[in-house]
Amino acid sequence: MEAGPTPVQPSRAHSFRGVLAAAWMVAAGLAHAAESTATLEQVRKIWDRAPHNAFTDLVRFRDAWFCVFREGTGHVSPDGALRVITSPDADRWESAALIQSPTSDLRDAKLIVMPTGHLLLSGAEAIPGDAGKTHQSLAWTSPDGRNWSERTEIGDRNYWLWRVVWRRNHGYAFGYGCGPEQGSLRLYRSADGRQFETVVPRLAVDGYPNETALIFEGDMALCLLRRDEPSPNALLGRSRPPYTRWDWTDLGVRIGGPQALRLPDGRIVAAVRLYDGAVRTSLCWLDARAGRLNEFLKLPSGGDTSYAGLAWHEGRLWVSYYSSHEGRSSIYLATVHLPDREPR
Repeated sequence: MEAGPTPVQPSRAHSFRGVLAAAWMVAAGLAHAAESTATLEQVRKIWDRAPHNAFTDLVRFRDAWFCVFREGTGHVSPDGALRVITSPDADRWESAALIQSPTSDLRDAKLIVMPTGHLLLSGAEAIPGDAGKTHQSLAWTSPDGRNWSERTEIGDRNYWLWRVVWRRNHGYAFGYGCGPEQGSLRLYRSADGRQFETVVPRLAVDGYPNETALIFEGDMALCLLRRDEPSPNALLGRSRPPYTRWDWTDLGVRIGGPQALRLPDGRIVAAVRLYDGAVRTSLCWLDARAGRLNEFLKLPSGGDTSYAGLAWHEGRLWVSYYSSHEGRSSIYLATVHLPDREPR
């Protein structure tokens, strides 16, 4: 390396400014690295036929894609129905089923493949005009994604079972209290997706706990938990069998509509709605050991948005979500290329 001029001892003020400049350069470099952790390969609108299309989930089943979401006249309206659409190639989509209720608003459907090889669709109904029973969680099963069973009431009245996740021979789901039970969080378990037993009647969580993303790392259970006022920061919960005791870490960020997926290499990616600055649907790395949620890719989104489904297929991340950034609240599908390793 060519020698430079003899350095001059800086003054204390110049030294301090140099430290600030160096810190700024490091921060800028880290920001640039964070932005380059993933590539948005494609995003396209796949459904917008109802006045309001929202709250998605996505699954790969029998060599085809299935996406479920709510159709209604508004974000909150009495006419919510659950639409299931399917595609062999993620390009051409058609309706596979429409599940309706003449007396309630059906909301927030989730899809998962059970150990039996059948699909389990779960969701909840908002019941108007009944102060004692405001919500009831429901489940349907299907051998092919097109023909669905009659509805089955699951869990307890006024507990919204958010997402059923299978671990070996049991499905687990958190249920959060609605109406007169608001502020309560309960853990359930099921062997068949139709009858659920209570594992923990009430978890010790402050504030208003509600939507959850539950994943497993071996026997360790992790829960990404949304909270609203008076304690709006998200929490990360950890527990080991029999999952009756949970430790919680405050993540220091407000989120909505959480979903999380453990990748084949062990990393955990989460899709959430973020509120700092412009509201958006974003992908984040969830560092369970450090208790951190780090945004790495903002999806084209804004306004009324979030509630993603996540799937890993053919070496890339597939994301269903909804957004109103182009006008009508519509369903979108994105494919994301992730790096081999998370930058450090």
